[in-house]
Amino acid sequence: MSTEVDALLVDRVKQGDVRAFEMLVVKYQRRIERLIGRMVRDVDLVPDIAQETFIRAYRALPQFRGESAFYTWLYRIAVNTAKKTLGDLKRDPLVTESARMGRDEDGEETSRVENELTDGETPEALLASKQIAAAVNSAIEDLSEDLRQAITLREIEGLSYEEIAEVMNCPIGTVRSRIFRAREAIAERLRPMLEQRSGERW
Repeated sequence: MSTEVDALLVDRVKQGDVRAFEMLVVKYQRRIERLIGRMVRDVDLVPDIAQETFIRAYRALPQFRGESAFYTWLYRIAVNTAKKTLGDLKRDPLVTESARMGRDEDGEETSRVENELTDGETPEALLASKQIAAAVNSAIEDLSEDLRQAITLREIEGLSYEEIAEVMNCPIGTVRSRIFRAREAIAERLRPMLEQRSGERW
């Protein structure tokens, strides 16, 4: 359904309806910013790269043939724009504390359990879940660019292996390998923490 709506909006944009493109921006801006934030690891760069992504997408839309889903095509533009920006800067931005702990104030990327106590939860259990979430974020940030991008597209954005292969411009086997290696690296970081918790009673 979402894909069909996107296709209709894209057709309207091609016919000169700027408002239709604004609707696509509203729909995907947060997801694109999250993706870029995982790539550039510098929150100050994220809005500019996102804006440049949408400008490039708007200019390229007449050439979009609809052979892939709109958001897959858009993600690829975002990935290429982020890479170009980093290349132009010729630097690897430091990971800021805000980038490590989450993208925004309303906890878009943090699970609901981090922000609310539900029935039966203790403050200790809540603290444990926050520590685990922080460890996962930290482990993702420390991955190589290719592994971080692959695991972000799969686990955070929910793309299929086929869509990730298209976004990353690589064979599907390479995508599977990168996601497997990323998961292994994250699990390795979490294992000591989880083993310690299994011996404790909350």
